Amino acid sequence: MLDESKLEKEITTDAVDFSFGELLNLHRDGEIIIRPEYQRLFRWSTEQRSRLIESVLLRLPIPPIFLVENDSNILELIDGLQRTSSVLQFLDHTAIGEPELILSGCDILPALNGVKFSDLSTSLKFKIKRTPIRAIIIKKSGDQYVKYEMFKRLNTGGSLLSAQEIRNCSSRMVDGGEHFYSVIQNLANEQNFLKAIERLPDPSRERRGDEELVLRFFAVKNYRDGYKGNIEEWLDSYMEDVLLQHHAFDAASESGHFNRVFNLISAAFMDGAFSRFKSTGDSTGRLAPAYFEAVVGAVSDELPAIEGKDVSTLRAKLIDAFAHADFLASTGPGANSIEKFRKRIDVVKAYLLV
Repeated sequence: MLDESKLEKEITTDAVDFSFGELLNLHRDGEIIIRPEYQRLFRWSTEQRSRLIESVLLRLPIPPIFLVENDSNILELIDGLQRTSSVLQFLDHTAIGEPELILSGCDILPALNGVKFSDLSTSLKFKIKRTPIRAIIIKKSGDQYVKYEMFKRLNTGGSLLSAQEIRNCSSRMVDGGEHFYSVIQNLANEQNFLKAIERLPDPSRERRGDEELVLRFFAVKNYRDGYKGNIEEWLDSYMEDVLLQHHAFDAASESGHFNRVFNLISAAFMDGAFSRFKSTGDSTGRLAPAYFEAVVGAVSDELPAIEGKDVSTLRAKLIDAFAHADFLASTGPGANSIEKFRKRIDVVKAYLLV
């Protein structure tokens, strides 16, 4: 039977129709915040943005946007960034610090190709500015966990946002979430960390793969028992437990430990810390997440014992660990099983402690 008391956790929303002209003015006045650091501002191509403008002129339906009200009653866009930013760029590219949008790829109204906003007639300019879009405003009151889950569910059905981008945006639904995200973001820019993850592919970096590695580091360090074999669910659960204060996270202490670990990793293993080695001892290939877990888990667990060791010796030991049959078996097929997750950490740990 449904526990009706759980329905008391429902969140309060308002539905408002804003015109694009109003959204532009509210953004200029700082009453609506668009944060491109949470969702890459323009993952859409110029053609996709142009077709949205074409759709606006054709009066085709446009999905709603979602905003959340913060403690200062400022509205923050949490879903619909691509749609909103595309139209604002066309209306006034300086308002969002982007190049002027010149339309291309319009196939229903091909005469729009090569056109910018200033080229339009006054009536068409008004038509775009006065076109309404439904905005769902999530009030600042309401259960934090429900708001957090709401944002996840809004985005996990599609493929525009990566798992880490969804986590970053969702964190803003919870008090203190912005601070936790800023810790992750700052650590992702530490020089020794950047040196160690140089082999992370650029497409992964563009989708916040670097920030996900920071989160994964802390999950390996603090939440190993929460690992059930699904990486995404494990990272989601760890972040939710931190945000909802079910799991302690002292930002200063954790950041200090993170920096000590990566100071050692970058000095001893350089950019080969999380990738395979050739027979010559040179690292090769892209960063492998299973290797990342193994190395950061081992170094984090045994940091005081490892810190004083000669870095060239540590590198040689890591090469030997990566070549060991047990390590190779734990990073091959089925690598996400709990047993193999633990085994690869233990193998690296044993070699580095010798």
